[in-house]
Amino acid sequence: MASSVLFFVLLLTFLSNSEARRLTESDQTQQLTFQYHNGPLLTGPISVNLIWYGKFKASQRTIVSDFISSLSSSASPTIEKPSVAAWWKGIEKYYSLGMGKKLSFLSLSLGAQILDENYSLGKSLTNNQLVQLASKGAQKDAINVVLTAADVAVQGFCSSRCGTHDSALGSRKGSKFTYIWVGNSETQCPGQCAWPFHQPIYGPQNPPLVAPNNDVGLDGMVINLAGLLAGTATNPFGNGYYQGPKEAPLEAASACPGIYGKGAYPGYAGDLLVDSTTGASYNANGVNGRKYLLPALFDPATNTCSTLV
Repeated sequence: MASSVLFFVLLLTFLSNSEARRLTESDQTQQLTFQYHNGPLLTGPISVNLIWYGKFKASQRTIVSDFISSLSSSASPTIEKPSVAAWWKGIEKYYSLGMGKKLSFLSLSLGAQILDENYSLGKSLTNNQLVQLASKGAQKDAINVVLTAADVAVQGFCSSRCGTHDSALGSRKGSKFTYIWVGNSETQCPGQCAWPFHQPIYGPQNPPLVAPNNDVGLDGMVINLAGLLAGTATNPFGNGYYQGPKEAPLEAASACPGIYGKGAYPGYAGDLLVDSTTGASYNANGVNGRKYLLPALFDPATNTCSTLV
């Protein structure tokens, strides 16, 4: 069963209150109890292959590829704190709690990048076509990420999801591989899938934040991709860690919607770092001087949403 980033839908759940209230620790976790459903997690060295569907500038592709490279604990030791690698380290807790055995934590690295700039399947994609595109990447010890350009419509995009992760049958008999899809919402629904870098379509209308890589669409994609990577690692085949119904699970990142820093409340992303030169808001540093905004992760040890700042 696919797990989708219902970024704006979940956010609107918080915004439905008549007053924007500050999220206290008890507010965040009142009804959240994560369960492990006895399925496998991703372990060991895993390559993240990027399948670019449609037109992307080279500068846009490096925003995402640098983010993937930044996830590794072996990334440049000169990266300032807080780092993308430190954010990803929060996933390790899922590998030692409630499983009865200690698993080898997965190590992500940037794999192949595949370009499909000629829209080989057209500009309107179904779920089955997403799987077809994801199948282009290597399937063993990999997560294949399909990224669709701003002019590509995808089934359910904007109306119910900003991205999704799932698994599919592999080319080898009896095998499965994991994949992610994220769409560029810049022209289709930035108020839904690129908040807080764009005005939300509902709820408190606070000014949008400046995107750390000066690209509302791509910086929004990184937020959603980060959350989906967390979900893929901890619930790759629909029977890992999640809370709620299997058909619409709350996972490591989706359990903490709209929270990016301490003090977050509906319409306010939290107390973030601000670049003194560009005025951009961020909470994580990456390779090549990159800055990113990454979602809070649910901490299964404390049952709270954990942020870097």
